Amino acid sequence: MVRFLLGLSLLSISACSDKSGQCTPIFFGGEIVNPTSDYVVLYHNDTYVDSVRLDANNRFSFDLNGIEEGLYHFTHTPQYQNVYLQNGDSLLARLNTIEFDETLVFSGKGSEINNFLIEMFLANEVEEENPVVHGYYLLDPEEFSQKIDSMQAIKLSHLKEFAKNNEASERVMAMAEASIDYNAYIYKEKYPFYHKKKTGEDKFHDLDESFYAYRKDIDLSNKDLTYYRPYFNFMQLHFGNLSYMTCLENCNPDAINGSDHLHFNKHKLALVDSLVKETELRDILFRNIAIDYLVKERNPNEECQIFIDKFHALSSNEEHKEEIDDLYTAIKNLQPNEEVPDLALRDADNNVVHLKDVVNKKKNTVIYFWTASQKRHFRNISQHINTLQKKYPDYRFVGINLKTSYPQWKLLLEEYGLETDNQFYGENFKEIQTNMVVDGLNKCVITKDTLVVDGFANLYTSL
Repeated sequence: MVRFLLGLSLLSISACSDKSGQCTPIFFGGEIVNPTSDYVVLYHNDTYVDSVRLDANNRFSFDLNGIEEGLYHFTHTPQYQNVYLQNGDSLLARLNTIEFDETLVFSGKGSEINNFLIEMFLANEVEEENPVVHGYYLLDPEEFSQKIDSMQAIKLSHLKEFAKNNEASERVMAMAEASIDYNAYIYKEKYPFYHKKKTGEDKFHDLDESFYAYRKDIDLSNKDLTYYRPYFNFMQLHFGNLSYMTCLENCNPDAINGSDHLHFNKHKLALVDSLVKETELRDILFRNIAIDYLVKERNPNEECQIFIDKFHALSSNEEHKEEIDDLYTAIKNLQPNEEVPDLALRDADNNVVHLKDVVNKKKNTVIYFWTASQKRHFRNISQHINTLQKKYPDYRFVGINLKTSYPQWKLLLEEYGLETDNQFYGENFKEIQTNMVVDGLNKCVITKDTLVVDGFANLYTSL
């Protein structure tokens, strides 16, 4: 059951002294049970702040001076979670990596807002997996809105209780409210598409102005929320929705049915360019649109280059530009009859092996991906691979593990009885993700000897 930690002690907000200009130091530390890495790394937005090594008791501590108040995130490979830091905080976190988010609890000065945010995160996760909530998409718009508004109202009532029991700044309350509101707005942005799919209706259900009434209150350039998952996930869906509906009303039907990816994604770029003023949010939305377009297009062509040129002209982030160029190069390298990328992996004996050597068996190989942090997917895919092995006895199925510690990977091999000859550990996640274009965990790459047969296959639909 999701825990709502209410009735907590007063939160006192310290700030830089107006007279001295000095900021009160921030302490952030804690304990990690069953660690999967030696380090904890702290980031502000996408910028590295500091890293510390776990001590002999699996504890860590950051002493921070002169940092900006706001949302940060800490990583303990392969997991990460948000933490809100304010001047004067003395914050302790405790978690068990076996259930990273579910066991994360904060204590000390500054704990109240962080416990509230993690409770909202968990509540939203439970909703996302709830088949009853999924069933709401079958409802007519008015009844659907009532259901979503009711879920939102329950959480907002908890926020009111939080405000009564804690002296929190406007900035803290805005973050807490955003954790509730934008998750509710996400459901409504999804509704026309999910409703049409679930009901089998021929066209989108008519929606009156009241359905999207919340849109008049959204902030399209909120710097504090730019890297906050509920806010950014909403922005992705919102601009996708706006672009699609604009095309539906004004453009050629081919732009709607998915055959003209360039046209549709140029619409999204133009909408972000015209409506979003905050530079970082603009840039990460541009980046997301570019990745989505290239991964779905998959085939290098003149239109791709036109799109990339447009993206380069709009984006001000040089790292994003380099990332998109690298992705396009990787897509070119995964075309049929290209050599499979020569990635370094580790085997169960901790030897470095190369992917080209793994697939050099004069037969078809299916390369798939999994991670310990997605336990349900891991169990499902393990069962599915067993089925595929019986159906395709002449194929070899090779699993590459991502975003897991090596010791944890070894334990899972043993626990699930996986064939060590066909399982490999991917230490450099970013390199593997980029070169194999891993855009989802059902993605697989089919090879014949060392040549690519299908670089964009799906384990559940391509075999």
